Amino acid sequence: MKVITRICLVSREKKDRKELIRIVKTPQGIVMIDEKGNTPGRGAYISRDAKSIAMAKKKNLLSKALRTSVDESIYEQ
Repeated sequence: MKVITRICLVSREKKDRKELIRIVKTPQGIVMIDEKGNTPGRGAYISRDAKSIAMAKKKNLLSKALRTSVDESIYEQ
């Protein structure tokens, strides 16, 4: 079975897709956490640890990657 890897937005490390959280901006412009990993739209991946999430929030990395403003509630989820 082929392992699907993605790059963490914060650490820039390649990791198994199951180790990361995918945040997606849908074609309608809605930003949400993609639990299943198959929602259409522009996606960004972050490691599942609190340090990576805090760094992404501090540097506003999700807004830059998704090319839109990201609500604070996304980071809290």
